[in-house]
Amino acid sequence: MDRAPGLAMRYPWDEPPKHGTAIEIAEGVLWMRLPLPMKLDHVNVYALDDGDGWTVIDTGFSSKKTRAIWQTLIDGPLAGKPVRRVVATHHHPDHMGNVGWFQSELGAELVTTRTAWLFARMLTLDVQETWPEETLDYYRSAGMAPEVLAKRMAERPFNFADMVYPMPLGFTRIKQGDVFRMGGRDWDVHMGNGHAPEHATFWSRDDNLVITGDQILSSISPNIGVYATEPLADPLADWLETCERLAPLARPEHLALGGHKLPFTGLPIRMRQLIDNHHGALTRLLDHLDTPKAASECFAPLFKRTIGEGEYGLALVEAVAHVNHLYHTGDVIRTRREDGAWLYQRKG
Repeated sequence: MDRAPGLAMRYPWDEPPKHGTAIEIAEGVLWMRLPLPMKLDHVNVYALDDGDGWTVIDTGFSSKKTRAIWQTLIDGPLAGKPVRRVVATHHHPDHMGNVGWFQSELGAELVTTRTAWLFARMLTLDVQETWPEETLDYYRSAGMAPEVLAKRMAERPFNFADMVYPMPLGFTRIKQGDVFRMGGRDWDVHMGNGHAPEHATFWSRDDNLVITGDQILSSISPNIGVYATEPLADPLADWLETCERLAPLARPEHLALGGHKLPFTGLPIRMRQLIDNHHGALTRLLDHLDTPKAASECFAPLFKRTIGEGEYGLALVEAVAHVNHLYHTGDVIRTRREDGAWLYQRKG
């Protein structure tokens, strides 16, 4: 039986645009897609027609291949009109990767949040040729499998700068409560957190469009991870707070434009699903922690599927986020194992 009208999620487009092409999803709003060299093999980007030029939302990984696709898009669907502004929803490299190219080579203005710019600028400058001891200690504290750790240590560490074009100084800040005009529409700016700090979302005042970035996705849950930069962080609390705060804004007819997967309607039910899914995962995790376990031993209750090598890193940082949340709420205690791993156990 179908859900009540307006409560079901629907996908207006069955297929995404092919590389170098665009789908007009609303007047003056183009949806495009760029490849990623990972299991999640794409990122959605958007262009909004400002009349004398375009505002681009997010930019893909920095690579010659991606920039060649961008040039095809500029010459084709964007009809050669200049990209005057590029908006980065958050600092992750699949979104921020080519903003420096747009700024330096095409003369575009970068618009983003202060935290996103600071993180991206700092991380592009922080190039490590060997593994920092703090990162290795963090992996050990999470109980990373010894064979995975050994393999990582034998390779050059991933650097943000490997996937992000050099960023010049200068950006235009957006913040919570701003009204931002692009594509002939006024957009309310609402900040998200958890997946990335100070993640911008845009809610159109003039029609039913919502640009959600990675804060809200249609068929996958945004990765919520803890990293060596802040090993005791509780991003899950930040993400749940954002969902509860944004949920009253959501309407069934909203067309949500995410950073990955397909645009969809039925935003209220999707936000409730995401919130309930994480609360369910926390309940399963708490039961799992009747005996002491490291974060790396918590994949089964959290993900309910086998985690492959390509997913291991993201799964581990998300597992740490969940055990950290239970630690901060006082539901578990933790003790150090001899190898440096934190073991978490349910209280009582």
